[in-house]
Amino acid sequence: MGIESVIEPSAESTEIAALVERSRKAQEQISNYTQSQVDDLIRAMVWAVAEEKIAEKIAKHTVEETQLGNYDGKYLKIFRKTRATLFDIIDDKSVGIIEEDPARNIVKIAKPMGVIGALSPSTNPEATPVIKAISAVKGRNSIIIAPHPRAKLTNKLICDLMRDAIVKMGAPADLVLSIDIPSVEKTNELMRQCDRVLATGGGAMVHAAYSSGTPALGVGVGNAVITVDETADLDDAAEKIRISKTLDLAASCSSDNSVILVDAIYDEMLAKLIAKGGYVLSDEEKQKFQDVLWVDGHINAKVVAQTPQFIAGMAGFEVADDVQFFIIPETGYGPEHPFSGEKMTVSMALYRARDLDHAIELTNNIQAYQGQGHSCGIYSTSDENIMKLANVTRTSRVMVNQPQAASNSGNLWNGMRQTFSLGCGSWGGNGTNNNITWRDLINETWVSKPLAVNKELPSDEELFGDVMAKLA
Repeated sequence: MGIESVIEPSAESTEIAALVERSRKAQEQISNYTQSQVDDLIRAMVWAVAEEKIAEKIAKHTVEETQLGNYDGKYLKIFRKTRATLFDIIDDKSVGIIEEDPARNIVKIAKPMGVIGALSPSTNPEATPVIKAISAVKGRNSIIIAPHPRAKLTNKLICDLMRDAIVKMGAPADLVLSIDIPSVEKTNELMRQCDRVLATGGGAMVHAAYSSGTPALGVGVGNAVITVDETADLDDAAEKIRISKTLDLAASCSSDNSVILVDAIYDEMLAKLIAKGGYVLSDEEKQKFQDVLWVDGHINAKVVAQTPQFIAGMAGFEVADDVQFFIIPETGYGPEHPFSGEKMTVSMALYRARDLDHAIELTNNIQAYQGQGHSCGIYSTSDENIMKLANVTRTSRVMVNQPQAASNSGNLWNGMRQTFSLGCGSWGGNGTNNNITWRDLINETWVSKPLAVNKELPSDEELFGDVMAKLA
């Protein structure tokens, strides 16, 4: 008797297998939906959660359950971000022929992947399930969402609202399913049994997604670095840095973790940041903050996305009620300088650079420690400076004169694709640089017909030119 015959599937494996079976049956029922039917579905899914009174309820519920972030940030995400994401994709063609290349005589046909297994983090549990669900359904897939245990009730509330809307549109509710009592084992099983993993969360879960044996789309660490150069509108920059740093109390990994000021405007810009509610930590306060922010080398969950007053109290010092974020003077980077890394709090490391070249050097060194490939930003009116930073940094996104946290995942003021899943390319250990949306959740069939006129190879002289002489 082989060993396989005596191993019984675990309870988690059996439970997830049942969910996947339900999900697959639902997906098969919409596999031949028209574009109009698909778009009606996703419009209904967003309206079910984003209608004003419902959005208010979800925002309040999310803060009460997770104790992370604040009501205004949660409401903005569920009310506005979901609408913006829908608006961004509603006119996309995702059924049938989605692209034609007459020059190469190729057409591309969209095909669903099947069952998407999605992870939802505790820091963005209000909009992540919706954005991932409509991206999945836009591609005629179904989705199973595995929430962080800290946000399981919020996840169920949102999924149930979408399920009810789906039924009212005449489609099967099981297009959207949630793991209502989550665990690491169940999440791992989902990643093994689904057709495509869409992972957002901590590094351990993203690594598990890539190790699951299922094709996975993961994201890298945030740790955005922002540069302000001597040509910037300093008042505009200060206000946008404040907006980014305080949005949902820095629950997003895209909030400004380090800000680099070039020497020419350092003192003036620092004064403006302080006027916007920034509080510069003394050396003693910096050490106290460090001791409470990291526990055994990991970010302390108790201070993530909390107010400055709460964090200061835990650390053993006091700040005024009008303080909105901490400014931590820093010069180094790497493990010996932990403030150069991701902090998930209303705090930013502050660096002084001699000039733009030094700022770029600092950016690359900081992100070589954490956050490489994710995003950086610059406040500048010099296209030369902007493109210099963009060309030399190892990053997937350079946000120009925009609040980083509200912009790099797409917003109405830029052309970035709306998402909460930001690929970081090979720099961040990811398979894509994309702002991940429905286009990453389909298979494509390429139909290739003969060219009207065959391509002809050029002569060796045309193709190789003076290379031949150099190699002779």
